[in-house]
Amino acid sequence: MITLYTDGAAKGNPGPGGYGTVLIFGKHRKELTQGFRMTTNNRMELLAVIAGLEALKTNEYPVTIYSDSKYVVDAINKGWLESWVKKGFKGKKNVDLWQRFLPLQKRFKLTFKWVKGHAGIPENERCDQLAVQSAESSSLLVDEGFENLE
Repeated sequence: MITLYTDGAAKGNPGPGGYGTVLIFGKHRKELTQGFRMTTNNRMELLAVIAGLEALKTNEYPVTIYSDSKYVVDAINKGWLESWVKKGFKGKKNVDLWQRFLPLQKRFKLTFKWVKGHAGIPENERCDQLAVQSAESSSLLVDEGFENLE
């Protein structure tokens, strides 16, 4: 089994933001993070999941994703995303990221689990540190989907 812990952060919402992802497979561990000059918290929460999945080199193992984002976890577990797709994402935000996620959802056997943020879960705390550090970085990228499409 592969485990992903994910978190996103944005200051000002919208404002500078970042994501952090910790991938764990057996004894292997990898951290991913990036910051953006203008974005939202929900975008960073979702991008953390996408970045983690895109970094995986195999789809032969199930993937459990732990996130403190109700937006992301509920969109999957409560079937919201399926409904949004059927309605062509009418009136929904972050369409570019959800469309980027959809092929990943089909490629992997995913389980989403919500965890309470700032509750002392080491990997979740690390993801938060990575997200905040990236949001405060001097080398912030442009979140094209937010700045050009929203």
